[in-house]
Formats: sequence, structure tokens, C-alpha cells
Amino acid sequence: MRSWLRKSALACATISLLAGSPVAAQTAAPQPAIALIDAADRPQVESWANKKGWRVIAPMAATGNIDTRVQGLETAVLEATKSGSADPARIYMVGRGGSVAAVFYAISRVPDLWAAAVALGGSPQPAIDSDRLFTGNFANVPVLWLSAGPQDQALASRLKSGGMNLEWRGGEAFEVETILDWLAGHTRAEYPGAIDCETNSPTFARCYWILMTRFDAAERNDVLPSSRLQATSIAALDLGGFGYKPDDSGPGVLVSTLPDKYSGPLKVGDRIVALDGREIADPRRYSDLMAQVKEQRAAVVLVQRGKDRMRIETSIVLPKRAPVVTARVQAQYLPEDHEIQIVSRAVTQMRVTVPRQWVPAVLNWNGVPLEKLDAPGCRLLTIEKALQNAAACPEQ
Repeated sequence: MRSWLRKSALACATISLLAGSPVAAQTAAPQPAIALIDAADRPQVESWANKKGWRVIAPMAATGNIDTRVQGLETAVLEATKSGSADPARIYMVGRGGSVAAVFYAISRVPDLWAAAVALGGSPQPAIDSDRLFTGNFANVPVLWLSAGPQDQALASRLKSGGMNLEWRGGEAFEVETILDWLAGHTRAEYPGAIDCETNSPTFARCYWILMTRFDAAERNDVLPSSRLQATSIAALDLGGFGYKPDDSGPGVLVSTLPDKYSGPLKVGDRIVALDGREIADPRRYSDLMAQVKEQRAAVVLVQRGKDRMRIETSIVLPKRAPVVTARVQAQYLPEDHEIQIVSRAVTQMRVTVPRQWVPAVLNWNGVPLEKLDAPGCRLLTIEKALQNAAACPEQ
């Protein structure tokens, strides 16, 4: 039976937290694979992947914050490629509804794993609001976003104008085979000739054939501005950092996650159904109400817990965003000049792995030729007292 993705399905998809299951048994040859940040998608996506003989990868557990979940997915992918069961050149990401933002976020955090990604419905806005969505990290990872939201086209235009490698299609029906064929048309190069990565965390500092290992915010470089998308400053209820599903149909706002050691009045499964006497039909209505608030003030919410309703006095607060300090590296191999050019900001040490097909070549960092490479391998680049040096990487 043919599966179709229609506008209504895209608009109404609901997603739960990620919970993985064991990967399929290893096959004789590495297979293309679809990686999931949300295991609730697994049954549906496996039925799609089976059409092409692909496998599905999801981590075993989904506990912790979004960075922990991304690391879990990264580990699952690396294990599958290392075992030979998944083809590292054809690892794709797919997410639906509420997991779409996590797809964009995961690419921004670990861009060098993916050949391409498809986002079905949902919105990347929560990823933007994390202050960790860097469009430069999508340079080698094209994303197809199929959505039907009223503001999605404007948001897609903003993403593309900000430099994201994005293709948006709205209000259309697509066969599953069309989506799989689109993914299959993209492969990940082991050593891309041009790379671009930005990060605010040493935990997520790998960039294809470069690993940033030491940072200094004072090491400025105005040639490399930030590719970070500016988060939306929207008010929120002062009830702790509760999470909810933007695509939930209501009633109210379903509390789906709470921070570790949370001590506030909410519980997972609660529904916030009214604010200051005004009904909250669904998460979209909640977002609209919060967007109207321009100053902090007291508020009263009505929470549905099972059959009971509770009145909670709280306040509406505006976000206080601290300055975001990031590091960025861009690099390219110029075969006609036999040169590897690296430009960085806020990076004082990096490991550069040079493949055999690029040597001999001159290694150039921030406009300074460091050395002529006659053999492949790993080089450790450092800045010490304003002097740049290159040496063989120490064994790890």
C-alpha cells in the first residue's frame, strides 16, 4: 500500500520523547540509514525505509536534556558505521511534528554525520530560540522542510537568507518514495573540499576533518562573523523550564518534560488550560498570548491534572539572554593551488586530518603559511603567544 504525506498530516503530527530500541542486525554490506531523534517515529519510518532496504538508527535511551539526546544519537550512529552495518556516506535524519526542531538542532550540534535531512511539519523555531542554531553548520547538510503552517514560508525565507542550506515546500502532498529518492540523491563526503562549523561548546567541536580543541574568545577574527540565528524574545510563565509539544491538539498546553530536580508546581501530564481567565485552546494560542506580553507582570494560570483543576499564582517573565560567545572555523582545499586554507575565530588549537589525495600541499592558517605537507595524517595547529605552529598530532 502506498504511503502519502499530506498537508493535514504534516500540520497535525504529534511527537513524544525519544526512546530508542536496538538497531537491526548487521548485514553483509553497509546500508543507508535514517537516524531518528524521536523513537515514536520508528514504526512509521521503518515501514518507509524497508521500501529501499535501508535501516533505522535510534539511541537506546532518551533521558536528559537535548544535548544529551543528541550525544546519544551521535553515539548510536558512530557505532553503526564503525560496525560496518551503516554506510557513513548515507546517514540521513528524519523528524516529524514536534521532533522537527530537534532535527535542526542536532545538525547544528554535530553537522559532520549527516548526508541530508527531511523535516515533516513542525517548526525549527524552538531550535532557533535555543541560541544554538548556526546556519554555517548546514553548508554540507541540505534540509528539505515540508510544512503547512501559516508562517512557515516566511520563516523558511529567513533561514535561507541567513545562509541555511534549506529547501522548503508547503501545502503539497508527497509520496514517501519521493522523499526517499530526495534523500538518496545526497551523500556525505569523508573529506569535503570546503567545511564550515560554529559552536559554543567544546563538546560539539568536531568539523569533518578538523577538531577544535582549545578556545580563546580574545582570538578575534572579523572575517568570520557569527552564523547564529537570533532567538525570538518571547515571554514565558515563571513555572520552571517545562517543555511542551508545539503541535499538540490541546486542550491547553500539555506539560511533556520538566528539568531534572524540578521543584515547581507542575507535573508531567498537566495541561495549562487558562491564563488570567482566558482559555488556552492549544499551544499555538499559548504562543500568541505570550507574544503579546511586553513587560513582566503577575499572572494566574489554571492547570488541569486528571479530573482536578488547580489555580496557580505565578508571573510572566521576559527572557534575559546573556551574550553568546562562539568559535568558528572555515576551511577549504584548493587542488589547483595545492593549498589547504583554514580561517578561524576564537580557536587557538585544532587537529587537522589531511587525506592522502591532498598531498603535497601547503597548510595555511589565518593567512599564515605554516608548512608544506608531504605526507597525509594529523597535524596539530596551535597559537602560542601570538605565534602559530604546526606539529604532528600526539597519539590519543
